[in-house]
Amino acid sequence: MDDNQMIKKKSPKQRFLLVIGILFFAVYLFLGLAVIFWKKLPLNMDYKYRIAFGVLLIVYAFIRFLRLLKSEPTQE
Repeated sequence: MDDNQMIKKKSPKQRFLLVIGILFFAVYLFLGLAVIFWKKLPLNMDYKYRIAFGVLLIVYAFIRFLRLLKSEPTQE
């Protein structure tokens, strides 16, 4: 098989959606870490609830990222 046929190109729409997906993964990951470690964050929660909420956001970020990787249709 030719090397050019093995490399599958993405359309501009697919590339844009990939970049947006990676951006939102980073946003949710940063938000989860900020909720856990940023002491002066103006949330009126107990510390254990802040940790639970932060972990929930981080897990959600990874779930979104895995779904993004699995649902990558490529052009032939």
